[in-house]
Amino acid sequence: MQTQPNQRHELGAFLRSRRERITPDQVGLPRTGRRRTPGLRREELALLAGISVTWYTYLEQGRDIRTSDQVLNALASALQLDRYERGHLFQLAGHAAAAETEEPEPLAAEVAAVPLLLQPHPAYIIGGNYDVLSYNRAADELFPHLTAAADRPANIVRWVFLEPAARDVLVDWEPEARGLLARLRTLAGRHPGDPRYTRLIDELNTDSPEVRAWWPQYDVQARHGGRKRLRRPGHGVIDFAYTAFHLAEHPEQTLVIYSDSRDSAD
Repeated sequence: MQTQPNQRHELGAFLRSRRERITPDQVGLPRTGRRRTPGLRREELALLAGISVTWYTYLEQGRDIRTSDQVLNALASALQLDRYERGHLFQLAGHAAAAETEEPEPLAAEVAAVPLLLQPHPAYIIGGNYDVLSYNRAADELFPHLTAAADRPANIVRWVFLEPAARDVLVDWEPEARGLLARLRTLAGRHPGDPRYTRLIDELNTDSPEVRAWWPQYDVQARHGGRKRLRRPGHGVIDFAYTAFHLAEHPEQTLVIYSDSRDSAD
């Protein structure tokens, strides 16, 4: 698949960010001379991956060159990428879906009703870019001001970074926000040129100093369940377990259900 200029730029920036995180000590190379920047030099990474330093430089500069699976695997190994970072690398190198047009995400009426059936447990369905497609009253109470605007639906990422109430609700706001941004980065990499992502990312970079600082770090992460501490009105801080279910016909749409850990206590 042919890559677009902005996608090649993203690939180069991602490679550079990961190269700068690896020290010579981590890969068994001696430290030689003073370094202007942290991490490996381009020629060191090229040596570890068994590729030409000139070719790698072109790749990092975002030039229009083709990459094979063999080269990408060699780079992923040399950079010590985890499975999600490796997948992100392959997507940026041309294995992602083609650019998309902006259309509302389809959601069947019977699927939209599922969060309502899960009341009193907070539950919602989100699309690939974290637009909120359906939610119940308990979720509305737990996440105040999670409302749609005239020209756009409610969005979990926008709420976390731009809604002041989010910093009160999310007890561990910074690690939660960093992880959410990394998951948005992963999903955006699968949809280069999709205006639903580019518009949201542009808005976040404009209005959130944290996003401006963290987005260039190129963290990537898959959606998952887990636990988080939330401050619930009238109840104080509660340790919630949350579970994410991907919808069969639209796997990037996700049903998220929260349960109060005290409900399952003996």
